[in-house]
Amino acid sequence: MSTLEAVLAGKYPAKSHARRVAEHLKARGHDGPGVIYLEAQKTRLIEDNDEPMPFRQRRPFFYLSGCLLPDSYLIYDVNADKLTLFIPPVDPEEVIWSGLPLSPAEALERYDVDSVLATTELNESLLSIASVYQGNAVAFAIADQVSSETKFEGFLETNYSVLKESIERTRVVKDSYEVALLRKANEISAKAHVAAIQASRSAKNEREIEGAFIAACIANGAREQSYHPIVARGENGATLHYGRNDDSLSDPVSQQKKGSVLIDAGGEYRTYCSDVTRVFPLGGKFATETRQIYEIVLRMQSECIAMLKDGVQWEDVHAHAHRVAISGLLDLGILRGAKDELFDKRISVAFFPHGLGHYLGMDTHDTGGNPNYGDKDSMFKYLRVRGRLPAGSVITVEPGIYFCRFIIEPFLKSHETSQYIDANVLERYWSVGGVRIEDNIHITKEGYENLTTAPKAIEEVEGMAQ
Repeated sequence: MSTLEAVLAGKYPAKSHARRVAEHLKARGHDGPGVIYLEAQKTRLIEDNDEPMPFRQRRPFFYLSGCLLPDSYLIYDVNADKLTLFIPPVDPEEVIWSGLPLSPAEALERYDVDSVLATTELNESLLSIASVYQGNAVAFAIADQVSSETKFEGFLETNYSVLKESIERTRVVKDSYEVALLRKANEISAKAHVAAIQASRSAKNEREIEGAFIAACIANGAREQSYHPIVARGENGATLHYGRNDDSLSDPVSQQKKGSVLIDAGGEYRTYCSDVTRVFPLGGKFATETRQIYEIVLRMQSECIAMLKDGVQWEDVHAHAHRVAISGLLDLGILRGAKDELFDKRISVAFFPHGLGHYLGMDTHDTGGNPNYGDKDSMFKYLRVRGRLPAGSVITVEPGIYFCRFIIEPFLKSHETSQYIDANVLERYWSVGGVRIEDNIHITKEGYENLTTAPKAIEEVEGMAQ
């Protein structure tokens, strides 16, 4: 058994997560007796249908339980350091269709909790805890995630305002088990990206490449996707979240496969996400213009990753990506002028409009990033993470250069900014669409660890596409 598999063979560390959340609450002044209360996602039927909606466990509940069962509940008695999971009892009619559910004894063996009871015992347990603390305990819950039948009788108060944020802040720093889950998701996604590149040899449209990616994820243990895959040929790649995935891979005039494909896709493993973007050529060789842009983006990414370490200011890393982009686009003649002036005038935003990356965990755009979408500075407005990166966080590094007419043409029409872009040189690059390269990086005390193993060197990618 590999080291990774050995780690994942253990229990998800729910109890330590509960303790960390409690410590965060205490640091915010809530240091008296209390309980943390969380609910799993409910089973819901599709409207006008007797089939259940696709199930996605509530992340706060999973973080403190490791449990993927719907219709469940959880209580953490902070002072007693006792974590109790409540799971649905046997429903004889449901057994006919779905078999016997997980028993309390089996759940106790599987999950990192102190006790497992039936959901029918929830209110009695809450009342018992309240009586122990003689009405001086606070119940912490998340607004709009409490069932009407749940009763917090006997508690001093029910606080709905702080728990969600405390969990989101705590989730930023991952423990070794969470990093292992993210590494596993990346390993599976790397295999799927290779399968997608190989599928492009015979595929006729974008959706066949998407199908190959999803099939490889499922076959290797990731039944869910972190998000809807983006598979964009040529100019489709200039749309950041392109989602149609149905365009032909052939040029409409020559009927030959032409251009490159941007694929932004990641498998989800046990609720933990990967988020990986690669670009590869159709036919085995990048066009000259695409290769030139690819080399710039690869340099943007490698230099930014090299800057990463505990405490690094994320805005500084993002700004460096823009400076590398400016230098590269100047060399190609697309931009003209002095580097500092181009940076100060935010000209590179026309080609790199989004933030450099985001936290990654149980959500693709994970919690705790403190974005400021009201920022008037166009270079920083769409950053999903602001501030210093702590050791233990996992962040994506995904620079890109795009040739989107809707974004660039206003710069060309403006008297103030048109002087910095050579429209004649630019004309050769519209067909590139977009190039984005994205890896998932674990921040450590000493520096960083790249969790993403999908190939990205030009020669390797071209070899796979032939």
